[in-house]
Amino acid sequence: MFDLIIRGGTVATASDVYAADIGIEGGVIVQIGRDLGEAKEVVDASGQYVLPGGIDSHVHIAQPSGEGIVMADDFETGTRSALFGGNTTILPFCLQEKGQSLREALKDYHALAEGNCYTDVSFHLIVSDPTPSVLGQELPALVEAGYTSFKVFMTYEALRLSDAQILDTMDVARRTGALVMVHCENEDAIRYLVGRHEAEGELAPKSHASTRPIAVEREATHRAVSLAEVADVPLVIVHVSNGEAMEEIERARRRGRKVIGETCPQYLMLTADDLDGMDWEGAKFVCSPPPRDKASQDACWDGLERGVFDLFSSDHCPFRYDDPQGKLNPKGAKHFRHIPNGIPGVELRLPILFSEGVKKGRIDLPRFVALTSTNQARTYGLYPRKGTIAIGSDADLTIWDPNLTRTVAHADMHDGADYSPYEGLELTGWPVTVVRNGSVVIENGKLSDTARTGRYLSRKRSSFASTAGPLPVA
Repeated sequence: MFDLIIRGGTVATASDVYAADIGIEGGVIVQIGRDLGEAKEVVDASGQYVLPGGIDSHVHIAQPSGEGIVMADDFETGTRSALFGGNTTILPFCLQEKGQSLREALKDYHALAEGNCYTDVSFHLIVSDPTPSVLGQELPALVEAGYTSFKVFMTYEALRLSDAQILDTMDVARRTGALVMVHCENEDAIRYLVGRHEAEGELAPKSHASTRPIAVEREATHRAVSLAEVADVPLVIVHVSNGEAMEEIERARRRGRKVIGETCPQYLMLTADDLDGMDWEGAKFVCSPPPRDKASQDACWDGLERGVFDLFSSDHCPFRYDDPQGKLNPKGAKHFRHIPNGIPGVELRLPILFSEGVKKGRIDLPRFVALTSTNQARTYGLYPRKGTIAIGSDADLTIWDPNLTRTVAHADMHDGADYSPYEGLELTGWPVTVVRNGSVVIENGKLSDTARTGRYLSRKRSSFASTAGPLPVA
């Protein structure tokens, strides 16, 4: 007798769509077929899709965000919101602050997560202070311990690395088989434009977008792939917002470089005009890179369809709007430069792509699964344990009602923010039941298991970082 059978659904993976039942024992998928017999629990998925649990590999939770600023989500609210959005695994960032060791940062971050997670989690490292001991001792040892990806920034004064520091960090990745992620924006160019705006008295939220134009992202993307070519490492370009940065990725690939591209919902659904709201409402949409224009939205959709983008992530980075520790902090309420960068999105990542992509015929169901789960697992060393529906894989499954239509209202969301940037958006197709590690944790849209038993996942090295050729396409 199985622990659980998912019966009567249409199963979709990154390579196929077929009708089947799924038998689960001990938190693992053990049989796929028809007429599987008896189970202690049966979930009827008739008329619904059964997909691998979503994996969101770009999430910021409980991250230090500057003096007087507090991120809206801790691990309880952040993972709960992720779960309701059909995600069973998320990969938040552990930020090393200046003067701090990576191990100290990880100790603090694990303490925040332990016993508070509704999803499984695994951490990327943010390297902000690449001292000789960090590069020579800590980082190689942590890669061996399963922290196999790390991120570097080309913007934000407290985080950005010089080109020499980026090369030194990439060299550690080359030697250890880790994977480097890069936030591509030119901080010096941004500071120049900020100075111009300040001189002209242009301090409202809309100036955030005009001080971070496409050229700032395009140049940094070109420089990042060039540095990776010098260091001879693959890399991930995160949260790409426009066609010109996409062209840099494509050019690098034509030269034989291994580059993974990622984009996010905000670059499909929002524009810079959203930052021009009255009464400082535009602060709700401040994120980096900023939303662009309709042409950039179309380019990002094209990138999802053509395979320029391998990953669709949320870049969930929530701050409360009407809060002195959030978007409307005393300085942020007067100057765009002090508005915390980031918007909530982990709960709506999958519904937005399903509704706007699958239901509108832009992408098919296997491509949806690849972008949101399978490629995420492959890129970051979790496949085939996660990211697919196969015998031996973890029983992380989402059951979708493809015809359920809902209008986005933050009152229905489960994060710690006080608004949604997608308020009022009508979406069709929602994850209604979620199975994590073989247990039904959301049933018919309701939390059925309140125990926060999500696990920390140590990861293998990325196959993309250790083998030649592009990311395997399922």
